[in-house]
Amino acid sequence: MSFKVLLTEDASADIEAIYDYVALHDSEINAHRLLDQFEKLVASLSDFPDRGVYPKELLALGIREYRQLNFKPYRMIYRMIGKAVHVYLIVDGRRDMKSLLSARLLGA
Repeated sequence: MSFKVLLTEDASADIEAIYDYVALHDSEINAHRLLDQFEKLVASLSDFPDRGVYPKELLALGIREYRQLNFKPYRMIYRMIGKAVHVYLIVDGRRDMKSLLSARLLGA
């Protein structure tokens, strides 16, 4: 079964911010490579979205609606709704994930 993969505005902004940061602090070549890897990871969700694990911060709250894929040090958090996969955030996993997940996913 093939799923439609949709990036939220926040997830698109996350990718853009990561690209800009890497381009500025490392190189544009590495930023392009990272962008290509993100695109492959996002595209792979169309075939195997259920392979992701539950984010531990949400699992501790009993929330099992979201899954994540890791691309060290980045984490991509998404949710399957029907035949669509909604990607909500792509961020450096070293950030304060509890606050970030609370703000973006739980509306706190």
